[in-house]
Amino acid sequence: MMTIKGPAIFLAQFMGDIAPFDSLEGICQWATKLGYKGIQIPTWDARLIDLQTAAEDQSYCDELKAKVASYGLEITELSTHLQGQLVAVNPAYDSMFDGFAPKEVHGKPKARTEWATQQLKWAGSASKHLGLEAHASFSGALAWHTMYPWPQRPDGLIDMAFTELAKRWKPILDHFEDCGVDLCYEIHPGEDLHDGVTYEMFLDKLDGHKRACLLYDPSHFILQQLDYLSFIDIYHERIKMFHVKDAEFNPNGRSGVYGGYQSWKDRPGRFRSLGDGQIDFASIFSKLSQYGYKGWAVMEWECCIKSPEQGAAEGAPFISKHIIQVTEKAFDDFAGGETDEQYLKSILGI
Repeated sequence: MMTIKGPAIFLAQFMGDIAPFDSLEGICQWATKLGYKGIQIPTWDARLIDLQTAAEDQSYCDELKAKVASYGLEITELSTHLQGQLVAVNPAYDSMFDGFAPKEVHGKPKARTEWATQQLKWAGSASKHLGLEAHASFSGALAWHTMYPWPQRPDGLIDMAFTELAKRWKPILDHFEDCGVDLCYEIHPGEDLHDGVTYEMFLDKLDGHKRACLLYDPSHFILQQLDYLSFIDIYHERIKMFHVKDAEFNPNGRSGVYGGYQSWKDRPGRFRSLGDGQIDFASIFSKLSQYGYKGWAVMEWECCIKSPEQGAAEGAPFISKHIIQVTEKAFDDFAGGETDEQYLKSILGI
């Protein structure tokens, strides 16, 4: 068993144009005051990290780590959620996802994919230079628009989609292997990797690539009505990252899992701040501790009701309360006694 590290916070949803959220120094001071011990850095925000420089310059990474450490924090992981999304984009979503990439590749899907692939490889190298063991990303999606099979999917379509998805990710995963870093896919609606079955399909196409791991976020499972506790039992050996994000699912006579195209606050399934939703975090922390998860517990905030400032302030103590300092001895050790082989045989009558 292992004691989970934390609390940490994913900075993506908090960065902005107003201090203290407009600089690395400002947001580190803010996070420290709230009680966080680590920060997860979105690599698309140049105010936090220059990804290419971090990939190419060890001294830059040493200075970045030292700067973060001066505020009593650690860098827990880097994230390429936006870039990972662009490794595989169905043409139906081209114009909407162009905003995740620089203008020079807008309207150029092939060039955009090449840009995203380079970003991921830089992220692997940067993670190595920072001494990190895991990295967060999305898989992207080629077949998501066929998720509900009407009209029915042509035979072979999904197999072809996952063959192509694996083909695009294999060189990236091989680079992460060279860097000694696990690439952790956040299982998420909108991605081709959106549940356990699709993750297994992807893994099969990659011959079980050891670096194709998982970012566990139960909020995306409760919205799908997937058993998020059993998921840990099944995939714990591949879970290398953990987003602590709450959610709730309240179906009614007018709307269910698909949400009726409504805004987040009106959907039956919606994200909530920690403690305001329905997720059983006590059981989650117990299972992850039991299985020896050795990573960080990282708060991600995406509540449609509560302010981010309040959510962040409540997040650190919530996580701290749930972290289990695992025991190093059995509770009934006091009742034991010395033993030997002959004594054991006498008990068994042999």
